Parts: sequence; structure tokens; C-alpha cells
Amino acid sequence: MIRATAQIALREWKRILTRKDHYIVLLVLPAFLFFFYAFIFDKQQAEDLPVAIWDDDRSAVSRQITFLLEQTASIHITASVSSENELRQLMQEKKIIGAVHFPKNMEKDIKSRHPVKVAVYTNASALIPSKLVYKDAAGVIITVGAGVNLQKFMKTGMTEGKAMALIMPVKLQLFTLYNPTYNYQHYLVPGLVTVAMMMMIIMVTVLIFNKEWEEGTEQELAELGKGNAGVVFTGKALAHLTASWINFALVFGIVFPIFSMYHAGTWWSLFVMFNLMSLACIGIGAMVSVIMLDVMLALDFGIFYTSPAFVFSGFTFPRWGMPWYDQYYAAIMPYTPFLDAFFKLYFMELPLRYAGPEALRLLLFIGSTFFIAVFFLQKRLDKTQTHAAPVTAS
Repeated sequence: MIRATAQIALREWKRILTRKDHYIVLLVLPAFLFFFYAFIFDKQQAEDLPVAIWDDDRSAVSRQITFLLEQTASIHITASVSSENELRQLMQEKKIIGAVHFPKNMEKDIKSRHPVKVAVYTNASALIPSKLVYKDAAGVIITVGAGVNLQKFMKTGMTEGKAMALIMPVKLQLFTLYNPTYNYQHYLVPGLVTVAMMMMIIMVTVLIFNKEWEEGTEQELAELGKGNAGVVFTGKALAHLTASWINFALVFGIVFPIFSMYHAGTWWSLFVMFNLMSLACIGIGAMVSVIMLDVMLALDFGIFYTSPAFVFSGFTFPRWGMPWYDQYYAAIMPYTPFLDAFFKLYFMELPLRYAGPEALRLLLFIGSTFFIAVFFLQKRLDKTQTHAAPVTAS
């Protein structure tokens, strides 16, 4: 059985290397996509975002705030407007991503301790840039406002400590963990790369059995596996699993180190979870391939099944905020538990044991899909051998 399994694995590798629809998707396209994704976000962070100033105060304080806003990493003052309509027009033309409005008598109201409302406009269709603009603008405005009152109190003879306690009785300290600089490359690229891996594995494995019947090589496959569906399935699965290792080595051995995305000490844990995801994807693809002998139908199913994986996985929007039916859809994709584990192991750098629940879910994927695939494959192999059996004349 071991020899037969190895022979089928070797035969499958030859099929991968000699068929364009296999080697391009499994070996050529991944290398291009992985580097392409990394280069897209090579700038890493959103900096010098175009922001307009709407200054109705025209005071020393508003000029000081404008100067300090320009010094932040995310804000670059590119325009001056005099009305909200003008502001909206520039934003609709995508000439600015945000704006800051200083109301009339702002400096006077600050010094007299009257409430002041400084408006920060952001284009929320670009979530991360708008959050960066708001964060930096809010920090500058609060700091300057407190500074004006601090100077006023200290002129009356109050100590700096007492003045600060009066101005800011509660101090807010913000800790942004795991991606503190909102680095696009370090956050988005790993997600795009891993979902691409999943899609490629499934899109090839939906062809591993139905192609045999389409090309008329099913009898050869049955004879090589001695009619045992478990042997045939294991051999093909091993070939595709080892092919996925090449992409894992490419990502974690070349792409991530080149672009400084490698987290030391995480590769072994990620390799374990990646193998579980790969096996789950192979099981899903093989199950579809042995049930749907029509190649085009199987490919259509693969595209339909894998296309929304990134959206429904919870990478860009939390799953608990989705409608219940979308959450169920996310639950039937192996990428979902893998992504949950990926966040724990890669971003948080936790030990492998923290990914236990996700590993169990992937094992359930593997067990159920392997069983169904082997069951239907055995029926097809038995039917193939029955039709190929010689008819004895009476």
C-alpha cells in the first residue's frame, strides 16, 4: 500500500508539472501574486494625506494648530477653504481626504473657558486614512487647547502641576497593539497571501479526479491504486500537500523576510496550521471533483465557493457584525478558522496551543471531506473496474 501510495503521489506530481492549469495555478501564479501584493503596499503606511483648513477664527491659536497639524505624519495641508460646500466639493473630487474647521472666536472662547467645537471632516470611504487623520488632528487640537489654558493659569501664579490637574483631571492613555502604526503591508499582505493560497489549492484540487475520467485515465489510476480509493486519495493528497509546501516556503522564507514581515518564532506554528488548512482545502476540492465529474461545473463551484472567502472570513469586518446567514457561510470555509489562528500565531505571537479550537475545526473539515471523497471515489473506481472486466463467453 505504501508503494502504491508513493507511485500515485509521483504520478500526480508529473500531472501537476505537465498540465498548464495545474502548474501555473500552483507554482507560477503564487510567486507572481505574493510579490505583487507586497509591492502594492510597499509604502506600508498612509502618510502626508491631503487635508484642507477652514479657518473662521484667523487667530494665533488657529495658526499654531495648523502648523502643528502639518508636522504630524499623516496630515499634509494642501488647501484652504471658506465654506462647507467648497470643502465637500474638494472631497468629492478626491483632492482632499479630510478637513479641519476652526470656528469664529475660538481663541477667545478657549481663554475664557467657554466650550469650543473644532470640526474634523474625514472621508470615511477610506477607513484607515480617515482614522489616521482624525487621530492626529484630535491629538493636536486637544494638546493646543490644554496648552492655552495652562499658560493662562500659570500667569496667575498657579504651579504647572495644579494647572494641569485642573485642565485635564483625567488622562487618557491609548495603547494600539499588534499593528500600532496601521501598517498596510504588515496587516493586509499576509491576509491576501493566505487567502490566495487557499483559493489556488481548491481551484486545482476540484480537477484531480474528474480530469481522470474526462481524459480516460481512470482505469490506469484504479490499477495503480489496486482499486483502493483510500490509497488513490492519499497519494494525490500527498502530492498536492507537498506542492503547497513550496508556496509556504516562498512566503515565509523569501517574501516575508524581504519585506520585513517575518515574525521570528512563529513559522513552525504557522506551518502546522497551514498544513491543516491545506488538507482541508484538498478535502473540499477532492470531494467536489469526485462528485461533479463535469469539469466546468466543478470549476464554477470552486470559484463560487472561494471568491467571498476574504470578505466573510472576518479579516476586514468582524463576523459577529454580519447577518446570521453570512456567518454560517463563513463557518463552512476552512479559511475562517485558519485566519482566526493566524491572528493569534502571527500578529499576537501566541504559542500554538492557543490555536487549539481552530485546529479542531480544521480537523473536522478534513475528517468529513476526506470520508465523503473516499466514499464516492470508491464507488467510481468499483464501477470503472466492473466495466473494464473481461466478459467470459459461456
